[in-house]
Formats: sequence, structure tokens, C-alpha cells
Amino acid sequence: MLNRIKTLASLSLELGLRWSAFRLAYAFRLHSGLIRLQMPLYKWTDRPLAAWLKKNIPTESTAYAEWRKANAPKFFFDSLRPERSDERSSRRAVEGRWNTQTIITEADRILNGEIKFFSHEYHQVSFPPNWHQISASLPMPSSASDVNVKRAAGDSGLSKVKHWSQISDDGEVDIKFIWEPNRFAFVYTLVRAYAATKDEKYPQAFWALISDWAEHNPPNTGANWKDGQEIALRLMAWIFGFYAFIHSPSTTQLQITQFTNYLAAQAERIYKNIGYAISTRSNHTISEAFGLWMVGLLFPELNDSEKYFYLGKKLLEEEAAKQIFPDGSYAMYSLNYHRFILHLYLYAIQLGELNQLPFTNYLKTSISNSIQYLSRLIDPSTGQMPVYGSNDGALVLPLSNCDFTDYRPLLQLGSVITTGERMFESGEWDEDVFWLCGEEFTAKDAKKEERGKNLGDLRVISPHYEGGGEASFPDGGTYILRATNSRAIIHCTDYRSRPSHADQLHVDLLIHGHNIACDAGTYLYSGEGIWRNGLARTSAHNTVTVDGKDQMTLASRFTWTDWAKGKVLQQGENIWVGEHDGYKPVTHKRMVMALEGDRWLVIDHLDANEPHQYILHWLLSDAPFTENKNSIHLKYESSVYKVQTGLLGGEAKFSTVRADPNSTRGWRSRYYGHKEPAVSLLLEADQAHAIFWTFFGLGNDSIETHGNLINISTERWRREINLAG
Repeated sequence: MLNRIKTLASLSLELGLRWSAFRLAYAFRLHSGLIRLQMPLYKWTDRPLAAWLKKNIPTESTAYAEWRKANAPKFFFDSLRPERSDERSSRRAVEGRWNTQTIITEADRILNGEIKFFSHEYHQVSFPPNWHQISASLPMPSSASDVNVKRAAGDSGLSKVKHWSQISDDGEVDIKFIWEPNRFAFVYTLVRAYAATKDEKYPQAFWALISDWAEHNPPNTGANWKDGQEIALRLMAWIFGFYAFIHSPSTTQLQITQFTNYLAAQAERIYKNIGYAISTRSNHTISEAFGLWMVGLLFPELNDSEKYFYLGKKLLEEEAAKQIFPDGSYAMYSLNYHRFILHLYLYAIQLGELNQLPFTNYLKTSISNSIQYLSRLIDPSTGQMPVYGSNDGALVLPLSNCDFTDYRPLLQLGSVITTGERMFESGEWDEDVFWLCGEEFTAKDAKKEERGKNLGDLRVISPHYEGGGEASFPDGGTYILRATNSRAIIHCTDYRSRPSHADQLHVDLLIHGHNIACDAGTYLYSGEGIWRNGLARTSAHNTVTVDGKDQMTLASRFTWTDWAKGKVLQQGENIWVGEHDGYKPVTHKRMVMALEGDRWLVIDHLDANEPHQYILHWLLSDAPFTENKNSIHLKYESSVYKVQTGLLGGEAKFSTVRADPNSTRGWRSRYYGHKEPAVSLLLEADQAHAIFWTFFGLGNDSIETHGNLINISTERWRREINLAG
């Protein structure tokens, strides 16, 4: 009880009394049943289309469908509509730019009952899927047996007859596996395949899936009505398909009428509970505001369309100012969530422009700053970035053949929308631009590519791209040091909003394109035991733990209290120094140095008045390795890298583990629900004062220590570093 009171007090201090008051009132509404009275269960037939439409709109099915076709607000890809292009020209619009066979193959797998989970792995479910259960035939994450993510035998305990407020999102089954097919991300694949083939089986599949979903998900009933964000993403996908298929010969007038009915009920559900989304101070506010804005803009015939539109627009503007920091970084301290909200904002900006209802320049500037921020983190040759913070597998605009880990589709789209220019040469990552900006833009020759600069295997052509040198993003707590062919990305922040991982002073190190020292990712939010968001903990990151504790207090799966405060002490061209106070009265200071020839040295100072257990941890990308005393050699392709650690003035225990079956140690996750082996290196000491050092270099380099001196020798140079003081 005392711990609970301390947690509530800490949350009130960090998030404010107003937040606490709302959450207490919301808990009362949930447990008293008041929320079920405010948003009751009902059948679709209880509120036919006439109940949702304005008085001057026809409600009879045939008349409404014709009205809708004639009066629909503008949407993307108008040039692909059958009445504006013949079949051959429409198909030519997508052929030759990217691999259409890949698109068709993926669409056909959907028709065969295979759904791609978390934008990574296809699993056989059924067509249509059971919307309320994880199929017994679904191969759960590669570690299902050891994390006990339980398959559903019937209803997964998430009753499809209960009110959504009576269903827990933290039960025996990870509810994200229920929600994933209900987001309807596969609609984008069906639309892309239809553009490439004009095969009517794709719109037929779209309508069959929506009809089946509605049949098994009456309003406010079941898990798929529980989360407003999930509803908003579902509506986003539905509307994309609706505009793509509304003129298809397979689309009936009844389907158009029913679609608007289904959409209106879900928009109302978002609106009536938007207060909870606002209280999360997260991407939920943005996604639900986007859902309201989108429905209000594109379905003006609804009674509440203006109310939805203006509230959604107001919140989108406000949240851009609150959640996107001035340096372009994101308040949730997560790159995946950053991509999530940028996709929504870019979609909204472009759609608003099409309908001559633009957003403010301030919002557009915030989005532009974010695109530039991410451009400093990306590897242009692969599109990958270090995993930073929570990664739940969300990819809300899956409009290309690029891998989930590839951020080039986002940055290419963002650069085009915010600057009118590509950031990269043309490639498969251009397909997002094609769908949102039109065939006209993607058909242009990239004349400005000639003045681009060569970065690895891909030419970055935008003059707005800023590569090289050190970079500081203090609002989001990201710092970058660059060497010739390597870079270190460091996390250190004085949190201004809720952190997602306890990762102060974490370092990602990339050498010659290899993310040698890497972040573990997320894996699962609701696994059992150690896998209950276990990779968010300090011990999974490349930093130091004290007495086996986290840098902050984990109050729930997602909520940290007693936020550790990070502070940067020095940053120069080849050195960075920072500290945090998460282990009071112990102080932890870290120095990162870029040395000649893409070698790196990291020094950790721990200081206290009495002995503590200090554990330095490094998670290294999986590779064949050999161990020798306090060092290992890892072989990546044709290169051998050396990672060596030590302790100045004392004894330390060194150990390595790869994919420990009994702990989170030695695992990383780049895709939600999927984990893969990594190499974990630990150096452990028990004393009051400790100075750990870690050297990253090549296999033939040598390191010796004498007192406070570290001597490093390579084939080309020798350097002595004095750590006194």
C-alpha cells in the first residue's frame, strides 16, 4: 500500500494534479458501469444510416450511393480512378517503378487467409479471420514456448459479447495479437494489387472482410472497440480502400451505404472517449484526433462531421506543439512511435491541401523539423535506424515493398511534402509518394540528383539532408558523434514527458554499416514473467546498472516514475560526456570518444560512499565470436571487430552470453513479437568507486592499462589516454 501511495504521488508530481483527477474520475466511470450507460451496446440495425445523416442527404441505399459518388471530397490517387484513366494507363502508373509481382503475391496470400503480423511475418489464419481470437494455427512469436504468450482456444477470454470497458488489455493473451488483423493494414496491399491488375477479386475481398467484421463486432461490443487508436487506424485503412474501390464494378450501392453506417458508429466511439486519449499525452491523442478529423473532412454528410473535423484539427495542431520538440525529436522517446505520428501528420497535411483546408505553418514546420531530425539518424544505404524506445510493430502506411525497419519511405514522403524535393534517389521507397502525392510527381525525372552527394551505396540528393559531424538534439535527448565510417548515438535527457525505456546513457555504435552495439528493442508488451515489457529495463541497455535496479521505478508495463535526470557535460567533435542521477546517491558519468580509424573508447565513472554492485552491459549484434579473457572478437562478413572491457583499480568479473533461454540477456527484437539472438557482454564489480572502460576496434588492435593510463595500439597509430580525475 505504501508503495502504491508513493507511485501515485510521483505520478501526480510528474504529470500534474489535473491528470490525476481525470484518471481517478475515469476509473470511477469504468468500475461503476457509468461508461456503459454513456456508450451502450446496440445492434447495427438499431441505428440505420438515416440516424447518422444530415436532413438534406438521401438515406435510401441507391440514392445515397449515387450522392456519395457525386459529392465525395477529394482524396489521393484520383488519376487512377477508372473514369479518369483507362486500364492500361492505370497499370502503367505502377509498373516499372517497383516490383508489382511482390504486391500481387502478398495480396493473394491475404485472400488465402495469410495475414502479415506487425509488418513482418505472414501467418495462416483464415479468410475472413476470427476477429476475436488468436487462431490455434497461428505460429506465435518464435519464443512462444518460453514466454507463454497463450493461444486462444476459443475467445481468448476477450468475450465478444461484453462491453469493451469490461475487457482488460493486460490479460493472459497479448491483446495486440487480437488487434493486429483488426487494424486492416492488409487493405493497402489489396489496393496496390488492384492498381496493378484491375482484378476484381481484390475489391470483392475488401467488402467481404468489412461485412464479416461488422457482423462479428456490433457497436461497443468486444475487444475491437476498446481502444480509440485501434479504431482510428482501422478507419484510416477502410477509407483508403473505400476511395480505391468505390467505382469498382464489384462495389454495390448497399455496401456503400453500410460502410458509412459502420464508419459513423466508430467515429462516435472515438469522440465520446477522446478525453482518455488526451490524458495519455501520447500518440493515442494524435491518432484519435486524426481519426475524427479525417471522418469529419471526408464524410461531411454526417450529423457530427463539423464537430469531428474542428475538434480533430484543434487537437492535431495542439499535440504537434506539445509532442514534437523544437529540435524535431519526439516526446515519447521512441523512433517507431515517431514514424507513427509522422505518417498520420503527412497524410493529414496532404489530404488537407487537396481539399483546400490546410494546417498552420507552425504544424508544418514541426513536421519538417522531425524529418530533418530523422535524416541525421538514418543509414541511407539501408534505410535503417537504431531501435530507440518502444517498438510495437506499428506501420500505419504500409505502401511499399520495403522492410519494416526501412525508414526511407517515410523520409522520402516527408521530404517531398515539406520541401517539394526527394531526399533519396528513386527506388521502391517512392511508392508512398506515388499514392499520396500523385503520379505526376513520381513521373518527373529527378534532375537535381546530379548535385547530390555520395553516401555509401545510395545517393542522398536533398540539399536539406545534413550528414556528418556531431549533432545534438537536447530536447529529445539524442546526441550523435561521427567518425569517418562510424558513429555513436547516445541517449541522455532531462525528461519532459513520460519515458518509455530506462535507458539513460545508452549508446548505439555503428561501424561500417554494422550496428555493433545495439538496442534490444521491445519484443512484447504483455508476455509472461521476464517478457512483460522486459526489454524496456535498464539491464537490457548498453549502460551500467547499480545493485540490479532500474534507473527509474517501473510502476506498470508502460509507466515509469522517479524519472532519472540526464545532463550533458561536454560535447565536441570527437568527445561526449554526460551523467544521470537515477542511482542516487551513486553518480554515473559516461564519456564517449571517437578515435582515429573508426575506433571508439567508452569510459564509465561510478562513484559512491560505500560498495555497490556495478554491472556494465553491452548488447552486440549477433555474429560468430571468440572470447579471450575480457575481450571478444566478432566476425561480420569480412571484418573482425574487437570489443574489450576492463576496470581500472580493482577486480571485475567478465562474462558473455548469447540468447540465454532463462533471461532477457542476449536477445534483441527488431520486430514486435519476434526476437533473435544477440551477444551480451557483462563486466561486474563490487566496490564504492569504479572506472569501467570499453574499447571498440579491429581484431589486431591491442590495449594495455597502467594505473590511470590506457595505451591503445593499432597498425597505424598508438595513443595513450590518461583518465586521472
